[in-house]
Amino acid sequence: MAREDDVWLDEAAGPLVRPYAMTRGRTRPTSPELDMVTQVVTARRGTTDRSGLSVEHLDILELCKRPLSIAEVASYLDVPLVVGKVLVGDLIERGDLIAGSASSRTAEMPNRKLLQAVLDGVRRL
Repeated sequence: MAREDDVWLDEAAGPLVRPYAMTRGRTRPTSPELDMVTQVVTARRGTTDRSGLSVEHLDILELCKRPLSIAEVASYLDVPLVVGKVLVGDLIERGDLIAGSASSRTAEMPNRKLLQAVLDGVRRL
């Protein structure tokens, strides 16, 4: 019988919980539009019932108090990207996270002509 102070962590190998255990065997997110640059943030009016959430889900909610990409979430949790997508998808489905497209940020990026003009200006200095 395992004691409560037994640690399920091998410092060399990392956590002893396999990624598929974190996702309960799921390999695809429920929201197919999620990609690695999709921005997610904790919903202000998310569900307050935290029962049924794993430690990783709770960590994501804490991390996403400011907007993060799914790739960043997976990196902070030290899990594969697909695991991050599945866990984030769970929280979006519950209404605890809001997803936004990163493409709206790329629309705000300066165009090529402007960047070339800046580069030309820097070269003249």
